[in-house]
Amino acid sequence: MATPFIHDDFLLGTKQARELYHRFAKNEPIFDYHCHLPPDLIAKNHEFADLSELWLGGDHYKWRALRANGVKERFITGDASPREKFQAWAETVPQTLRNPLYHWSALELKTYFGVTELLDGKSAERIWKKANAKLPKLRVHDLINLSKVAVVCTTDDPADPLDHHASIRANPGKLKARVYPAFRPDKALAVANPSAFNAWIEKLAGVAGATSGIKTFDDLLAALKKRHDDFHAMGARLSDHGLESALSEPCTHAQAKSVFDAARRGRAATAEYAARYGSYLMLEFGKWDAARGWTKQLHLGALRNNNVRLLTKVGPDSGFDSIGDFPQAAALSRYLNTLDSTDQLPRTIIYNVNPAHNFVFGAMIGNFQDGSIPGKVQFGSGWWFLDQREGMEWQINALSNLGLLSRFVGMITDSRSFVSYPRHEYFRRTLCNLLGADMARGEVPNDTKLVGAMVKNICYANARDYFGLELAPEFAAKK
Repeated sequence: MATPFIHDDFLLGTKQARELYHRFAKNEPIFDYHCHLPPDLIAKNHEFADLSELWLGGDHYKWRALRANGVKERFITGDASPREKFQAWAETVPQTLRNPLYHWSALELKTYFGVTELLDGKSAERIWKKANAKLPKLRVHDLINLSKVAVVCTTDDPADPLDHHASIRANPGKLKARVYPAFRPDKALAVANPSAFNAWIEKLAGVAGATSGIKTFDDLLAALKKRHDDFHAMGARLSDHGLESALSEPCTHAQAKSVFDAARRGRAATAEYAARYGSYLMLEFGKWDAARGWTKQLHLGALRNNNVRLLTKVGPDSGFDSIGDFPQAAALSRYLNTLDSTDQLPRTIIYNVNPAHNFVFGAMIGNFQDGSIPGKVQFGSGWWFLDQREGMEWQINALSNLGLLSRFVGMITDSRSFVSYPRHEYFRRTLCNLLGADMARGEVPNDTKLVGAMVKNICYANARDYFGLELAPEFAAKK
């Protein structure tokens, strides 16, 4: 009988790699400290209607591939039936060879549905029936438990109510993972778009209990700080920011107030003044994070919403973003240094989406390690367009050359899909293959215990110890 495409030693090219993976990586829990999973679906332990809803809904990686394969939008985000959408994806999968989607799709089908048959147009009906038959026993909590997830940190706007998180905490059911919100205040910076900004301000006022509304810049700061406190009370210990580059322009309180007042009157800020205003807020956010012992995440470098025609038709986060080529080093240095100069730099993870800047980011983190904890400032895992095998290897190599790979807090899921957790397996296989090859060449000691301990820490323990989040007893453990 032929070996299935996805087998026990998939991607593991040496005996050392195989031993590292199976002994030290495979069985470690997952610490999912950055994702976009919907907390409402976790709260109600959602049952998916079919494989299309579970697997294709919201997955803009797959949507991009479908468009590239000439599939009409109707079969991607439109009104085609779930079965038709799945058929379109099944027929696209063979065209994704050498794209990580081919690997991920095969891993996901095997992990959750026991399917080792390759997906294509002819096998689609068999796989559709087999997977759908298993769905009643694969509700959201089942999928998370099956994946051995210890922590889920969702991504939440300060204007979002935290009702779903409260519900999860009060009624976890059989869910083993702890679920926490992460504070993502990007919309507070959107003074270049007064219409959207002002609608968001009204929403924020409601959840922050600002009964008189948010009329002044100080009102905005107070409302945001209130929400930061509310998130903390709900267990949050991470913030997150999606920026083209770090914001570090000089700006006084009076200048920020002036920009805010103009936006509230409907006048859009210029790029220069939006950057100044955003810089003021980003420093405030950094100080709040430091005071509370949080970790700040900076996702830098994406060029978003490139296709205006399809963006208007389909909406954001639908596959129209790209790698940007924004300058990074000087602004990032100024931002980190401004907070560090007053001893208010929180634990920080910087994620790079442009591989040309890997060594810039890898070098930058070394400037702001202060001896307070191991790896206080982290070069985050390969992100978005770089969360495939080669991109992860580039990030690992840059970090290894310029910092301490041993202190790395590992992979993120960064996904809206509950069946994306095999990306952690993919990362772990890639990590072990890279280190196993080093061992085989004699570039690191051929000492499985020494190298394996580092692998084990990168897969889980480093994140467990770094973030300080409360865990279920089975995941908490020995330090």
